[in-house]
Amino acid sequence: MPFPEFSNASLDSADSLAAERAVHSVDVRAVAGRADLAAFIRLPYRLYRGDPLWVAPLLTDIKRQLNPAKNPWFDHSEAEFFLARRGGRVVGRISAQIDHTFNEYQQNTWGLFGWFECENDDEAARALFDGAADWLRARGRDRMVGPCSFTTNDECGVLIDGFDIAPGILEPFTPRFYPGLFEAAGFAKAMDLLMWRLDLADRANVHPDIWSASRRVDEDGSFLMKQFSRRSLNDDADRFRDVYNASWEKNWGFVPLNQREMHYYADSLRPIMDRHWSFAMIDRADGSNAGAALTLPDYNQVLRHLNGRLLPLGWLKLLWYRRKIDQVRVLALGVKPKYRTTGLGARMYTEHFTAADRTRVVALTMGWTLESNEAINRGIRGMGGTRFKTWRLYERTL
Repeated sequence: MPFPEFSNASLDSADSLAAERAVHSVDVRAVAGRADLAAFIRLPYRLYRGDPLWVAPLLTDIKRQLNPAKNPWFDHSEAEFFLARRGGRVVGRISAQIDHTFNEYQQNTWGLFGWFECENDDEAARALFDGAADWLRARGRDRMVGPCSFTTNDECGVLIDGFDIAPGILEPFTPRFYPGLFEAAGFAKAMDLLMWRLDLADRANVHPDIWSASRRVDEDGSFLMKQFSRRSLNDDADRFRDVYNASWEKNWGFVPLNQREMHYYADSLRPIMDRHWSFAMIDRADGSNAGAALTLPDYNQVLRHLNGRLLPLGWLKLLWYRRKIDQVRVLALGVKPKYRTTGLGARMYTEHFTAADRTRVVALTMGWTLESNEAINRGIRGMGGTRFKTWRLYERTL
């Protein structure tokens, strides 16, 4: 659908914004119709236009994710989308959602919220939060947790440090004033999500025990590495899902993926998959999946040149700039519980150094990880990782 252009409110003077707020109250309503949906989708493109750190996502990806006919998350979930306006001008947005699989798995009655974007306007933010809270409360939820767009399997959290660092692939971008909007509206911290960075050119920072454990796995020969490929991506995605659901099952906020959801994600990621970085480790004894890593080239280094569109010249820019990608993100790396004493995790970590030797990549980011998961955080520090960003998930009782 065509999208209207908006003026950049961030360029308006403080006096004119104050005058507008004095004259016009905030009106929050559910998205109704194509024009509202277009306004919902386009809002961040207006708010952050000109910000050197913001990377515009592809419009086609956002529309696909919000479409119940295409995103299988909606098979077991429900959502409402809201817009906040002042004097007819859109100043904020939010979603309220109930993931019934999440509630059943975690045995709670939480409601989730996400897709939050707002001008630096306490009144507008509070009205959006209250609108989402009313919708969730009316459906029997006792707590609202977020932001998640739509679950912890998607982009989530509000940045609370690392504001001067451009977001990598599948990382949310949030401005400095967002934590203040949440706190002013009565939200408290639910969980912090940690992001790590590792210099692949400096192996000396890796603890010697990790190299030793990795060598023992190779010498033992009990595991076969299966690199993911675009041709076999659905089968590879099934292997990853098997490991993912088993490895993360005890984590706070986790919700398992079904096969249809996993194939949806695989189809979304297919254009950017690189065989050097994502793989499964298979137990040679019985062919079972023992571990898996999903690591992606940082295509945000490409997207920052496309302004959210592949047409008319975006494809040419993509082909040019993807050759210059020099960073990857370890989106997920896990080992099934029965294999965690074998050294397999160490072997999977060190494989990233081997992949770096075959490519132009010099650095990787890892995460996010839960602040409460000390075992994995300790392992990342042992790899020489340093924490460089933190996102926060907030909660408020209903």
